[in-house]
Amino acid sequence: MLKPIRTKKEYKEALERVYELMQMDLKKDSDEYNELDLLTILLEKYEEENYPIDLPDPVEAIKFRLEQLNLDTGELAKILGSKSRASEILNRKRKLSISMIRTLHTKLNIPASSLIADY
Repeated sequence: MLKPIRTKKEYKEALERVYELMQMDLKKDSDEYNELDLLTILLEKYEEENYPIDLPDPVEAIKFRLEQLNLDTGELAKILGSKSRASEILNRKRKLSISMIRTLHTKLNIPASSLIADY
């Protein structure tokens, strides 16, 4: 019987069971398939509560996204309107404004939640 995962021991047991189930050739909507589906949901909930992942620092999120898109700081300057503004942001001398957050979210597809964090 499935139940919420509350302890490290239960977490470890659930991980082991998921591994076992993943080794099988499961038929969709079989009991084992449904068990695997439910266990992954329970594991995710436990991990969210016990091992939270912090959002990246806004400047690091911008740098990471620029790198992903193979863009340089010149492109960021075009997006933000000036080289000095881009430089000040990347060097943490200027905070992002709401309009900059919206622009970066729209043009670089950076989650707004990553851009509004304090830094």
